[in-house]
Amino acid sequence: MSRSFDVVCSMIAGLILFPVFIVLGLLVRFRVGSPVLFAQTRTGQGGESFTMYKFRTMTEGAGPDGEPLPDAERLTAFGRTLRSTSLDELPTLWNVLRGDMALVGPRPLLPEYLPLYSAEQMKRHDVLPGVTGWAQVNGRNAISWEDKFRFDVWYVENRSLLLDLRILVMTLQKVVQRDGISADGEATMPKFERSSGPPDSESLA
Repeated sequence: MSRSFDVVCSMIAGLILFPVFIVLGLLVRFRVGSPVLFAQTRTGQGGESFTMYKFRTMTEGAGPDGEPLPDAERLTAFGRTLRSTSLDELPTLWNVLRGDMALVGPRPLLPEYLPLYSAEQMKRHDVLPGVTGWAQVNGRNAISWEDKFRFDVWYVENRSLLLDLRILVMTLQKVVQRDGISADGEATMPKFERSSGPPDSESLA
Protein backbone atom coordinates (compact mmCIF):
# COMPACT_ATOMS: atom_id res chain seq x y z
CA MET A 1 0.00 0.00 0.00
CA SER A 2 2.76 2.45 0.91
CA ARG A 3 4.65 1.92 -2.36
CA SER A 4 1.50 2.39 -4.43
CA PHE A 5 0.70 5.52 -2.45
CA ASP A 6 4.19 6.89 -3.11
CA VAL A 7 4.04 6.22 -6.85
CA VAL A 8 0.57 7.69 -7.34
CA CYS A 9 1.31 10.81 -5.28
CA SER A 10 4.67 11.36 -7.01
CA MET A 11 3.12 11.04 -10.47
CA ILE A 12 0.33 13.46 -9.62
CA ALA A 13 2.77 15.93 -8.04
CA GLY A 14 5.10 15.63 -11.03
CA LEU A 15 2.33 16.41 -13.50
CA ILE A 16 0.99 19.33 -11.48
CA LEU A 17 4.44 20.78 -10.83
CA PHE A 18 5.89 20.21 -14.32
CA PRO A 19 5.73 23.94 -15.21
CA VAL A 20 7.49 24.71 -11.92
CA PHE A 21 10.26 22.24 -12.84
CA ILE A 22 10.81 24.03 -16.15
CA VAL A 23 10.90 27.51 -14.61
CA LEU A 24 13.19 26.45 -11.77
CA GLY A 25 15.48 24.65 -14.19
CA LEU A 26 15.93 27.82 -16.24
CA LEU A 27 16.47 29.95 -13.15
CA VAL A 28 19.07 27.55 -11.78
CA ARG A 29 20.88 27.49 -15.13
CA PHE A 30 21.24 31.27 -15.29
CA ARG A 31 21.60 32.11 -11.58
CA VAL A 32 23.64 29.18 -10.28
CA GLY A 33 25.16 27.44 -13.29
CA SER A 34 25.16 24.09 -14.98
CA PRO A 35 24.45 21.28 -14.74
CA VAL A 36 21.02 22.22 -13.46
CA LEU A 37 20.65 19.04 -11.46
CA PHE A 38 22.98 18.07 -8.64
CA ALA A 39 23.59 14.31 -8.53
CA GLN A 40 25.14 12.68 -5.48
CA THR A 41 25.57 9.12 -4.26
CA ARG A 42 23.54 8.41 -1.14
CA THR A 43 22.85 5.30 0.95
CA GLY A 44 19.46 3.66 0.59
CA GLN A 45 17.59 0.67 1.97
CA GLY A 46 19.85 -2.17 3.06
CA GLY A 47 22.91 0.07 2.82
CA GLU A 48 22.79 0.02 -1.00
CA SER A 49 23.97 3.13 -2.84
CA PHE A 50 21.91 5.10 -5.34
CA THR A 51 22.13 8.46 -7.10
CA MET A 52 19.90 11.18 -5.65
CA TYR A 53 18.94 14.23 -7.71
CA LYS A 54 18.27 17.77 -6.53
CA PHE A 55 18.29 21.21 -8.10
CA ARG A 56 21.74 22.73 -7.98
CA THR A 57 22.18 25.34 -5.23
CA MET A 58 25.97 25.80 -5.11
CA THR A 59 28.68 26.96 -7.47
CA GLU A 60 31.81 24.97 -8.31
CA GLY A 61 34.07 27.45 -6.45
CA ALA A 62 37.48 26.18 -5.35
CA GLY A 63 40.35 27.65 -3.34
CA PRO A 64 43.98 28.16 -4.44
CA ASP A 65 44.75 24.53 -3.50
CA GLY A 66 42.06 23.29 -5.86
CA GLU A 67 39.88 22.01 -3.02
CA PRO A 68 36.18 23.04 -3.03
CA LEU A 69 35.36 26.07 -0.91
CA PRO A 70 33.18 25.52 2.19
CA ASP A 71 29.49 24.95 1.45
CA ALA A 72 28.54 28.28 3.04
CA GLU A 73 30.76 30.13 0.54
CA ARG A 74 29.53 28.22 -2.51
CA LEU A 75 25.85 28.46 -1.62
CA THR A 76 24.29 31.18 -3.80
CA ALA A 77 21.53 33.57 -2.76
CA PHE A 78 19.11 31.87 -5.15
CA GLY A 79 20.28 28.48 -3.90
CA ARG A 80 19.56 29.57 -0.35
CA THR A 81 16.02 30.47 -1.41
CA LEU A 82 15.57 27.08 -3.05
CA ARG A 83 16.69 25.35 0.14
CA SER A 84 14.61 27.46 2.48
CA THR A 85 11.49 26.64 0.44
CA SER A 86 12.60 23.00 -0.16
CA LEU A 87 12.11 23.53 -3.90
CA ASP A 88 15.57 22.09 -4.48
CA GLU A 89 14.12 18.72 -3.41
CA LEU A 90 11.56 18.47 -6.23
CA PRO A 91 13.76 16.25 -8.47
CA THR A 92 13.79 13.62 -5.73
CA LEU A 93 10.29 12.73 -6.92
CA TRP A 94 12.12 10.93 -9.74
CA ASN A 95 13.96 8.88 -7.13
CA VAL A 96 10.61 7.97 -5.58
CA LEU A 97 9.26 6.81 -8.94
CA ARG A 98 12.42 4.77 -9.54
CA GLY A 99 12.01 3.04 -6.21
CA ASP A 100 15.20 4.48 -4.68
CA MET A 101 13.24 6.51 -2.14
CA ALA A 102 9.83 6.83 -0.52
CA LEU A 103 7.92 10.03 0.18
CA VAL A 104 8.50 9.46 3.90
CA GLY A 105 11.47 7.82 5.58
CA PRO A 106 14.89 8.61 7.05
CA ARG A 107 16.75 11.08 4.85
CA PRO A 108 19.44 9.37 2.72
CA LEU A 109 22.96 10.25 3.83
CA LEU A 110 26.46 9.88 2.40
CA PRO A 111 27.96 6.36 2.03
CA GLU A 112 31.05 7.51 3.94
CA TYR A 113 28.93 7.61 7.11
CA LEU A 114 28.05 3.90 7.00
CA PRO A 115 31.04 2.66 9.05
CA LEU A 116 30.29 5.26 11.73
CA TYR A 117 26.78 4.11 12.67
CA SER A 118 26.01 2.11 15.78
CA ALA A 119 23.94 -1.06 15.36
CA GLU A 120 20.89 0.87 16.55
CA GLN A 121 21.46 3.70 14.08
CA MET A 122 21.83 1.19 11.22
CA LYS A 123 18.12 0.41 11.64
CA ARG A 124 17.43 3.56 9.62
CA HIS A 125 18.40 1.51 6.56
CA ASP A 126 15.70 -1.11 7.18
CA VAL A 127 13.31 1.02 5.10
CA LEU A 128 13.53 3.17 2.00
CA PRO A 129 14.96 6.63 2.63
CA GLY A 130 12.47 9.46 2.31
CA VAL A 131 12.03 12.87 0.74
CA THR A 132 10.89 13.91 4.21
CA GLY A 133 10.83 12.14 7.54
CA TRP A 134 10.13 12.20 11.27
CA ALA A 135 13.45 13.90 11.96
CA GLN A 136 12.72 16.58 9.33
CA VAL A 137 9.46 17.62 10.98
CA ASN A 138 11.06 17.55 14.44
CA GLY A 139 13.91 19.95 13.86
CA ARG A 140 15.42 19.07 10.48
CA ASN A 141 18.99 20.39 10.38
CA ALA A 142 18.68 22.45 13.58
CA ILE A 143 18.94 19.33 15.78
CA SER A 144 22.01 17.23 16.60
CA TRP A 145 22.98 14.12 14.65
CA GLU A 146 22.18 12.00 17.70
CA ASP A 147 18.65 13.42 17.90
CA LYS A 148 18.21 13.01 14.15
CA PHE A 149 19.11 9.32 14.35
CA ARG A 150 16.84 8.78 17.35
CA PHE A 151 13.92 10.16 15.36
CA ASP A 152 14.87 8.01 12.34
CA VAL A 153 14.99 4.82 14.39
CA TRP A 154 11.73 5.67 16.13
CA TYR A 155 10.09 6.10 12.72
CA VAL A 156 11.36 2.72 11.50
CA GLU A 157 9.99 1.00 14.58
CA ASN A 158 6.60 2.76 14.45
CA ARG A 159 5.97 3.42 10.75
CA SER A 160 2.47 3.23 9.33
CA LEU A 161 0.47 4.85 6.56
CA LEU A 162 -1.25 7.11 9.10
CA LEU A 163 2.12 8.22 10.46
CA ASP A 164 3.31 8.93 6.91
CA LEU A 165 0.25 11.08 6.26
CA ARG A 166 0.87 12.94 9.52
CA ILE A 167 4.48 13.60 8.52
CA LEU A 168 3.49 14.84 5.06
CA VAL A 169 1.04 17.34 6.56
CA MET A 170 3.62 18.48 9.11
CA THR A 171 6.18 18.84 6.30
CA LEU A 172 3.96 21.29 4.45
CA GLN A 173 3.65 23.33 7.63
CA LYS A 174 7.42 23.32 8.15
CA VAL A 175 8.06 24.37 4.55
CA VAL A 176 5.73 27.34 4.94
CA GLN A 177 7.42 28.28 8.22
CA ARG A 178 10.91 27.67 6.72
CA ASP A 179 11.86 26.02 9.98
CA GLY A 180 15.12 24.18 10.76
CA ILE A 181 16.81 24.86 7.42
CA SER A 182 20.35 24.69 8.79
CA ALA A 183 22.42 24.21 11.92
CA ASP A 184 24.03 27.28 13.49
CA GLY A 185 26.98 28.42 11.41
CA GLU A 186 26.43 25.76 8.72
CA ALA A 187 24.94 25.73 5.22
CA THR A 188 23.06 22.57 6.24
CA MET A 189 24.60 20.26 8.87
CA PRO A 190 28.16 19.69 10.14
CA LYS A 191 29.84 16.50 8.98
CA PHE A 192 28.74 13.44 10.95
CA GLU A 193 31.26 11.81 13.28
CA ARG A 194 30.83 8.63 15.27
CA SER A 195 28.32 8.95 18.12
CA SER A 196 29.43 8.39 21.69
CA GLY A 197 26.68 5.89 22.39
CA PRO A 198 23.53 4.22 20.98
CA PRO A 199 20.43 6.39 20.65
CA ASP A 200 17.35 5.89 22.77
CA SER A 201 14.31 5.56 20.47
CA GLU A 202 11.72 5.94 23.24
CA SER A 203 9.59 8.98 23.98
CA LEU A 204 9.83 10.49 20.50
CA ALA A 205 6.17 10.50 19.49
